[in-house]
Amino acid sequence: MTRASLDKQPADVAAMFDGTAERYDLMNSLMTGGQDRRWRREVVRALEARPGERVLDLAAGTGTSSVPFAEAGADTIACDFSLGMLRVGVRRQADVTGLRFVAGDALRLPFADGSFDAVTISFGLRNVADTGLALRELRRVARPGGRLVICEVSHPPNALLALGHKAHLRCGLPLLARVSSNPDSYRYLAESTLAWPDQAGLARLIQDAGWGEVRWRDLTFGVVALHHAVNPSVKPA
Repeated sequence: MTRASLDKQPADVAAMFDGTAERYDLMNSLMTGGQDRRWRREVVRALEARPGERVLDLAAGTGTSSVPFAEAGADTIACDFSLGMLRVGVRRQADVTGLRFVAGDALRLPFADGSFDAVTISFGLRNVADTGLALRELRRVARPGGRLVICEVSHPPNALLALGHKAHLRCGLPLLARVSSNPDSYRYLAESTLAWPDQAGLARLIQDAGWGEVRWRDLTFGVVALHHAVNPSVKPA
């Protein structure tokens, strides 16, 4: 099976997710104790998709995270560069109205400038080779005043919780991954989580990409963080 490394070569990462596509949603629930469902609900509330809006859900995988936006009446694009994930999503979400699947690279999004009223990415930003470029691409395809919501792993600010979280990533996650069709992919996910910036560090990256009104709040004691931002109506000089 393919194992991506922390240099995040696109072909390796895509192949890794292709190999785990069928059981990806199940493994997410197992690894998070069902918290992934709560996190998705928080993303839906934060994005506030409205009827008639266009929403981009990047790194959408099988489209599980995209369905609520379509059900809210938004024209929703589930975009991912793993063809294996997209194939599973097209099959599973065939009856969802207003949801389309598009293959695309986060570093070269196949959409025109200002195409979307809101853009979001959950647990995918840390898998791209250039975080800053991906954030700039998301801003490019968002209209002026468009909304950004990022749900991503983070680091608990409490020192004791942080130690427990690291122990889970280094020891507990590899044990759970043994039931996966691609255990190496979950070892990569643990390593990429440990290497990811904290809440303030990600906020700086978002701001450096040109987004405004950047803020965040912790979920599950900071194991995950929800970052919000707005595409300024006036481009910075």
